[in-house]
Amino acid sequence: MAAEKPQKYGAKRCAWNGIKFASQAELARYLQLLEMQKRGEISGLELQPVYVLAPAVRLLGEARKRPALRYVADFRYFKAPGLAVVEDVKGLDTPASRIKRHLMATVHGIHVVLIKKS
Repeated sequence: MAAEKPQKYGAKRCAWNGIKFASQAELARYLQLLEMQKRGEISGLELQPVYVLAPAVRLLGEARKRPALRYVADFRYFKAPGLAVVEDVKGLDTPASRIKRHLMATVHGIHVVLIKKS
């Protein structure tokens, strides 16, 4: 079996109840959200919801289509009926993550809540 490739920014992958997480901070936030859901503060907790930021496209002169640009958030849940919250847990806010949050606001009207790793 091949050794697991280290993550780009040094986060340690982990798992809980058979669910894999990209970092210990993401797992910790998931456990917080589960408790909030048990208390009735939130509902409909989802892991890694996918949003399309731009559809697949065939660029001029290329034979194959480029795949759609997607954003995979860490969590989505509802604070009230129809009031969705999308969260991303980050230790380091990179230029790429800022661009994706900008596109989420522009394309979907969703403002992603950034949860900073402590």
